[in-house]
Amino acid sequence: MALLAAVLAVALIVVVAAGGAARRTTRLRIDAANERLGEQTALDAPGLEASLARLERAVDLVGLRVDIARSDVARTAHALEVIPEGVVVCDQSGIEVFRNEIAQAFSGARHAEALVERAIQEVLSAALAGSPQRRELDILGPPRRMLVITASPLHDGERSTGALAIIDDVSERRRLEAVRRDFVANISHELKTPVGALGLLAETIAAEDDPAVTRRLAERMTGEAIRVGRIIDDLLALSRIEAEEQPLREPVAVRDLVDEAVERIRSLADANHITIVTDDVGRRHTLRGDRRQLVSALANLLENACKYSDEGSSVRVASTADGTAIEIAVRDDGIGIPTTDLERVFERFYRVDRARSRDTGGTGLGLAIVRHVAGNHQGDVRVESSEGEGSTFTLRLPSGPGPVAIRDLDESPREAETA
Repeated sequence: MALLAAVLAVALIVVVAAGGAARRTTRLRIDAANERLGEQTALDAPGLEASLARLERAVDLVGLRVDIARSDVARTAHALEVIPEGVVVCDQSGIEVFRNEIAQAFSGARHAEALVERAIQEVLSAALAGSPQRRELDILGPPRRMLVITASPLHDGERSTGALAIIDDVSERRRLEAVRRDFVANISHELKTPVGALGLLAETIAAEDDPAVTRRLAERMTGEAIRVGRIIDDLLALSRIEAEEQPLREPVAVRDLVDEAVERIRSLADANHITIVTDDVGRRHTLRGDRRQLVSALANLLENACKYSDEGSSVRVASTADGTAIEIAVRDDGIGIPTTDLERVFERFYRVDRARSRDTGGTGLGLAIVRHVAGNHQGDVRVESSEGEGSTFTLRLPSGPGPVAIRDLDESPREAETA
């Protein structure tokens, strides 16, 4: 019995010692975890419960940090989705980890887009090797586009973490740059011709003794001066219309606009013996917009029609409505426009018949003004023409609220009547 009691005592001691060792091991592991999580265990900590409490606080803190990191990642991904450039990110192994929606259009694509995707992969591979890349691609389309692809290596200060590629569509930027260059070249040419002619005429007059010749030269100088003035006036009008991207919105009668535009070019029509017919303009048709801009656009269309029509012919103006928009059509039976020129007639200074434009005093800015007025009013302008058979320019604009008072050019305003 004594021996049995001794054996049991030794076993109990061993069990207690083992339990104490296990608790010490657990405590050491908890302390080590606290230290890794940034929670230092105080030397006077009252046991395992305090260590567990600190561990729980540390785990909660880590969970909060993970939530914040996830939120940051989601916010960054959303920001990359809404930017207008394509973005592709790969890790240090070249495996793609992110591609926004714009860049997604090139993945698995065919034809021209497949060339863009190959270029993206090539610049990313070069960037992973540590070499920043930039490549321009001219995609013929249609529509024609100019893309600039740049790739940069990513690193955390010690090692490479991947590469980033950005696909930027610079088509509109390049188009505007080309328009700006053409504008400067064109305006320089347009002003140089009459200014040079004025200089030559002035020199000739200074050396001329014959009053009749002097008078004739002076008349030519007056014509050239008027031409310069028209160019400057049209440039100022175009600049003002471009600046007024949100013009005044007021209800105006289409008939009122047409009558005012006709009166503005009446002298030109009479000089060319051209009849302007407006019987088909609806008297209940209305628009909401800037009266000054709309009259300017219609006057330019009528002026072009008169300039490019034969003497004794007629120009017809008509309006139609479809419930949401009003279309105002100006038709002539003039020289017409070649098919190859139809897409360019609204460009600044572009002329189909340059010789005739100079004879008629045209500046090449009238149709550019019409296009900007249409755009300012959320509308558009289109042209249908056959060479030798005349042209029809149609201005389509959102309709107004209903019949409004029509202003008579000679009388007080009167209420619109049924067409």
